[in-house]
Amino acid sequence: MRWSNPQREVLDVLGVRDGERVLEVGYGPGRLIRLLARHTGASAIHGVDPSETARDAAIKANRAAVKEGRVVLGLGTAERTGLPDASFDRVVSVNNVAIWPDLDAGLRELRRVVRPGGTVLIAWHGGTAPSRITARLQLTEEQLTRIEDALRRLFSDVARRRLKDLEVFLATR
Repeated sequence: MRWSNPQREVLDVLGVRDGERVLEVGYGPGRLIRLLARHTGASAIHGVDPSETARDAAIKANRAAVKEGRVVLGLGTAERTGLPDASFDRVVSVNNVAIWPDLDAGLRELRRVVRPGGTVLIAWHGGTAPSRITARLQLTEEQLTRIEDALRRLFSDVARRRLKDLEVFLATR
C-alpha cells in the first residue's frame, strides 16, 4: 500500500491551513496522517479505517502525535464515521472510494461531517503519469464520472484534477 499511494501530492492539493481540523477516511498504514502531522498546522487530525490491523500500524507509525492527542485514529467507514456533524474543515479519502460498499451513503456521510464551506477530497489511482502498478488500478471514465456526478448532487462546488499519480475530486460544502 505504501508504494501505490502517493500521499505527498494529496497533501499539497488538500491545502490544510493552520488550526484546521482534518479527517482521513481509510488511513491504512497512516502515511498521509503522518504527513499531515509533520507538515501542516492542523489543530486536530482524525482518521477512520475499518481495519484493526491498519489502525494498529497507523498508531505505531504516528506514535508521538497520537500520544500528544493531536492525532486520533479509530475504526469506522466512509458510510459510518461515528463522528459529529460539521466537525472537520477538510476530509480526505485516498485510493479507497472504489471499494466503498455504497458510494452515495459514503459521500452523504462525508458531507455530514465536513463543516459548511469545508472541503472533501476524494482521490483514486490514475493521473497523468501513473506507475506500472497503479496504471492497472485506474477506474474507467464511466466510473470516474459516476463519482463526480454523485459529488455534484451533494456539494456546491466540485472540481476534478489530474495529478501525476492520481485522479482527484475536490468538493466544497
